[in-house]
Amino acid sequence: MQAYRASLLRFDAAGQPVYDEDGLLVVGPDEAGRQRVIDAGPHGAVAARHPDVAVTHWPGRIIAPGFVDMHIHFPQTDIIGAPSAGLLPWLENYTFPAEGRFSEPAHAAEVAEVFFDELMRNGVTTSLTFATSHPQSVQAFFESAQRRGLRMISGKVLQDRHSPDGVRDKTEQSLIDTEALIRQWHDVDRLGYAITPRFAPTSTDAQLRGAGELAAKYPDTWIHSHVAENKDEVKWARELFPGARSYLDVYTGFGLMRERAVYAHCIHFDDTDRLLMRETGTAAAVSPTSNLFLGSGFFDFEGADRIGCEYGLASDVGGGTSFSPFRTMLAAYYVGREGQTKPGLSIPPSQLWWRHTGGAAHALGLEGVIGNLQPGCEADFLVLNPKATPLLARKIERANNLEELLFSMIVLGDDRLVERTVISQAPSA
Repeated sequence: MQAYRASLLRFDAAGQPVYDEDGLLVVGPDEAGRQRVIDAGPHGAVAARHPDVAVTHWPGRIIAPGFVDMHIHFPQTDIIGAPSAGLLPWLENYTFPAEGRFSEPAHAAEVAEVFFDELMRNGVTTSLTFATSHPQSVQAFFESAQRRGLRMISGKVLQDRHSPDGVRDKTEQSLIDTEALIRQWHDVDRLGYAITPRFAPTSTDAQLRGAGELAAKYPDTWIHSHVAENKDEVKWARELFPGARSYLDVYTGFGLMRERAVYAHCIHFDDTDRLLMRETGTAAAVSPTSNLFLGSGFFDFEGADRIGCEYGLASDVGGGTSFSPFRTMLAAYYVGREGQTKPGLSIPPSQLWWRHTGGAAHALGLEGVIGNLQPGCEADFLVLNPKATPLLARKIERANNLEELLFSMIVLGDDRLVERTVISQAPSA
């Protein structure tokens, strides 16, 4: 076992923050060799229970759970900040040309390494991740994640229509490839597979039906797609699926809404949609920097909370403008203040943090596994330096309580705040 002494941030079962100014985190290996949290809490009490464990002391630092990004595109790493009039032109002019290159295994492998370097630098230890329609992109993603010992989720994109040459796949082969990748990678080490229709307009009924059949056959996989991001997209979906009550309802008809199903954006919803999300156990991935950048709209936090929808925060790189969870949390705060049915919502900083750690883990069906530092959790954690920059140091000194401390880091923090990212499992040889 090993122990680490610093200030310690974690969350209770209700998602409320627990903070020890002088804390101790004790970790040790499980039967699979993964480091898990054995004990956590105030230094005096925890040290007394583990008198013989060697302690690493990080004075002036904060130990916090690794961040969980609920929706991100690793092949879009190189198109962050590409200017566009909106979602659909952005896909046509930047996304699809960039993703077409991922048929080349060497290119996919190169971008995967850059992608994981950026995640680690920014303190993101788990992400639900789009690859491309090319199996090579999935292989590159999982091979890199496995070498690094990361808990990551991804899958081959399904898009057999309304897509250009180079990214459009073939219906039958796409489903054969998906099942082969599930068998190869799902639940291997810390890896998980997500059945990934890009979004309903780019899949035929046959492909969506096949995806739903695979989801039923492999119920512990994830489902990952987009819905109701942009008004033009919503209009298009209505034209393509006139029998569905709403854009979201399209996925219900193909068996693609259940626990471990995650849909990015979920902006242009009504309460019936939110009830459907709640009743099926489906979760929303809220992507505020992307929605602001592409002018897509605002996620209704008040509506989701009122109905009881599951949701967590996501960067949505490359529509999203930063790998940094601090930028994502700050953008979510802006959206809460300005973009609601009832404007002026002030999301507590601790709840922003929860929605990007333990709350996101809960929405993914991984509560008690990642996103927290309670006993039993895998020990993916961050060492934060709250005085990483002069202005942040000055602000932190004036924080009167935990909410002010966390908000100071959300507003002024960036990758410099993340001094160290510690992964539960040592990378494979």
